[in-house]
Amino acid sequence: MTTDSTRRHLFISHHHADDEEVTNLTRLLNSRGYDVRNSSIRANPANQRRLELGLVKDVVIERLLRLKISWATTVVVLIGKETHARPWVNWEVEEAHRQGKRIVGVFIRGGTQADVPPSLRKYASSQLAGWNSERIMAVVDGEENDFQEPDGTPSPPFYDATRSLC
Repeated sequence: MTTDSTRRHLFISHHHADDEEVTNLTRLLNSRGYDVRNSSIRANPANQRRLELGLVKDVVIERLLRLKISWATTVVVLIGKETHARPWVNWEVEEAHRQGKRIVGVFIRGGTQADVPPSLRKYASSQLAGWNSERIMAVVDGEENDFQEPDGTPSPPFYDATRSLC
């Protein structure tokens, strides 16, 4: 039986085209015994069409995202080929920082340093390459704060990730 103390509440920030990678990440972690709950938004095709047509106001999206981010203890940013150019990913990271959340990046296949969103460069606590469930959970839990290049070699942190909450 899983208890709330072993459950991790994540918000997985990602480019819509990488929805499958969100599923892959949660499956990987759950298959290794981690009880991961993801609160990120993944629009069904009808809702995605409404978003693309601008039928949903930004203020509505922001309110929903704020709630979902506040529920999570950690925000995981999946870094893929288009992540850096996604305004909502940057907004989500900025909001996570405003809320004092731990923010980590995980490269997906094809992601490069050039794909790291500007807000993640500013606020990341850690950045990992590869899909090693134990390492991902270690950075999610704050046990490791490593920064890596997409090929897995060590990388210096983007900035001093010291945090304080008032």
